[in-house]
Amino acid sequence: MRELHTLSVLVEDKPGVLARVASLFARRGFNIHSLAVGPTAEEGRSRMTVAVEIDELEQVKKQLHKLVNVIKITEFNPETSVEKETVMVRVSMPVGKRGDVLELVGIFGATVVDVSPGSLMFSLTGNPRRVNDFLDLVRPFGIVDLVKSGRIALARESKTRKPKKH
Repeated sequence: MRELHTLSVLVEDKPGVLARVASLFARRGFNIHSLAVGPTAEEGRSRMTVAVEIDELEQVKKQLHKLVNVIKITEFNPETSVEKETVMVRVSMPVGKRGDVLELVGIFGATVVDVSPGSLMFSLTGNPRRVNDFLDLVRPFGIVDLVKSGRIALARESKTRKPKKH
């Protein structure tokens, strides 16, 4: 059975790198669950955070290392890293039912970002499990629209290691 892995792929910030990395997964028949790409603290470098269901991780890591612009690949362990996602969800909401869903919003720390006569839109950032739990609980109210960001992650700093100076 395939397991969901979160990988950090540090790459040179050059055109076409994202396409080459994504096509490597596609050629092997692996579906990317989520993909987030952005700059790093170092000029000319980007970090791809890829969540993928895969059973042959070592082989894929070897193939990724062969790509010219790939600098480093790290697999995140959920217990030694921080993983986050953001969701925006519009929920069908007749005026008389708003109190029930607003109670959930308060419990999860979501933010109301838009109010209309027939719906409410919320935003929530948190670990992927918490985001999915929130969606499961608001689903019975009627999800009208939904968008989730890709998963992002960073390793936790070791308690004994001193932080790097910039």
